This record gives sequence, structure tokens and C-alpha cells, in this order.
Amino acid sequence: MLDNDAKRLLDAIASRNIPSYHTLSAPQARDDYRNRRFFTQPDAQPVSKVENFSASCNGVEIGMRWYRPQGVAPSTPLPALIYYHGGGHTVGDLDTHDTLCRALCNLSGWSVFSVDYRLGPEHRFPAAVDDARAALHWIAAHAPALSVDPAHIGVGGDSAGGNLAAVTALAARDLGGPSLACQLLIYPMTDFRFQTPSHARLGEGYLLTRAVIDYFAASYLAPDADRHDWRLSPALAASHAALPPALVLTAGYDPLCDEGRDYAALLRAAGNRVDHIDYPGQIHGFILMGRVIREANEAVARCADWLKAF
Repeated sequence: MLDNDAKRLLDAIASRNIPSYHTLSAPQARDDYRNRRFFTQPDAQPVSKVENFSASCNGVEIGMRWYRPQGVAPSTPLPALIYYHGGGHTVGDLDTHDTLCRALCNLSGWSVFSVDYRLGPEHRFPAAVDDARAALHWIAAHAPALSVDPAHIGVGGDSAGGNLAAVTALAARDLGGPSLACQLLIYPMTDFRFQTPSHARLGEGYLLTRAVIDYFAASYLAPDADRHDWRLSPALAASHAALPPALVLTAGYDPLCDEGRDYAALLRAAGNRVDHIDYPGQIHGFILMGRVIREANEAVARCADWLKAF
């Protein structure tokens, strides 16, 4: 059954005739996505440190935002979560996920580095993948200066960011590290073929529609892109063995729910530690919506508690 809070939100969106992202240009969609946070996200938590910086990686300047939790001395080495925001590889930025990153930081005790990777259609695949990998390598290389414990670095993200986190974990295994402690995959996109039953069953009426998914895919991919490429579809990688422990979070009214569950099963079958948390009444994107969906705050806390084990 659809969560009551989620239903109220969907009804409110429908009653206000709020335009769907696929009817907007990319800049308009970004503005809309950024502005919606004021209505759905909880108040931002104070943290002990927030710093924006730019890192030069392979000739590209990648913006990042660095968070440290309250109650920790500035020089104390901490585990670090490299976080990739959601938004279909087309929308989203450091501000849209600021509240979530602050909460994960404080509740877990980890430093969090939010990555402002390049977006489509201005920068198509594999730009976002390259930025995600480069940001991880840069932080690992500068761990002492950032008061990061290099033995405890994880990757994470939601939706498109979950896709980038899963791909980055595969790349770290196959392309020379760095070694990762864990991967936090929040309703991740794992198969760009979009053929699972949930895509057909839930493609209308639950905020993330099939039209929006296709719009984001067209923005991110060149027309001749190979959707079987593991850098797009981590579920199609040749092997899922020897990957870092994963938390996969899914939502029952999300078109991506089947591919998230399937990816958790793939990781488990390959011998990895996997924890799968399903929110059967929730919609895609809910973890950002703690002001209007109460279960979102519980989900954030459960993700943070899971991180504490590493």
C-alpha cells in the first residue's frame, strides 16, 4: 500500500499541475528540482565544517562540498563517504543534496564529500563516470590533508548517483583501486535497458514516470550509446565478485525497485556482503523529502547507522 505521506504529496503535485521534468529544458528542470527542495526537505542540520572546493582532475575542475560532523576535532581522521547526487544525470547539484549529506555526516560520524559531477546534455556519458572516479581518486590521494582515514573510504549515492557509486565500485576493483570500505546504493539505477517489470507496472502516477526516465536517458546518452556497457549498466558487468559491502535501499512504488532488488541479489550471489532495506510504500526520491514524508527521516538514519559498521 502506498504510504499516506507519499500519497498526500502526489495528490498535492497533481492538484497544482506542476509540470513534469520531461516537458522542460534541462536548465528549467534543474531550477525546478532545486526549488522543490524548500517544500519537501527538512531543515538542514548544522555540522562542524562545510567547505566548497574545486579539484583539478584529469584536466577537469570538479566541484565538491566537504562536511565534517559535529563534536569531532578538526584534525581527527575520519571515514569518508564520497557521495554522488541523484537527478537522472541531468539535474541535481551540491545544494539539492545538502540537507541529506549533512544528516548522513552527523548521524554516521563520517566526513562526507558531495561531488558536483558534470551533467547531460552538455556533458554526456561517460563524463559523469569519469568525474565520479576522478573525485574518489583525488580524495584518496589527499586523505592526510583532508583528515580522512584512507582505509575507510566508501562511495554512495541515490538514483543516478547510486548508479555512479556502483560503477565506481566496479572500476575501483578492476582499474587499480583505491580499496573501498563500502557502497551505499539508494534506489540505484543499475540497468539502462529499463526492462524490469516494475518499469512497466509503475511507469505512471508515482512521480518518476517512464517519460521522465526516457528524458533523462536521452539527456545523458548519445544516440549510439551501448546500454550494455557496464559503466552505464553495472548489473551487466562481467563479474560482481570481490566488491565492497553494500547497502541497497529500494522503494516499492519506484520504477527502479526491481533493478535495485536484482542488483542486491547479484552482489549477494557473487559472495559479497549485502544488506537490502525495502520501503514497500515509498516512491522514488523519498529519502530527500523528510519534511513531508516522515519515513524518509528513518531511512536516512538507517543508512547512517549502517555506515557506522565500517
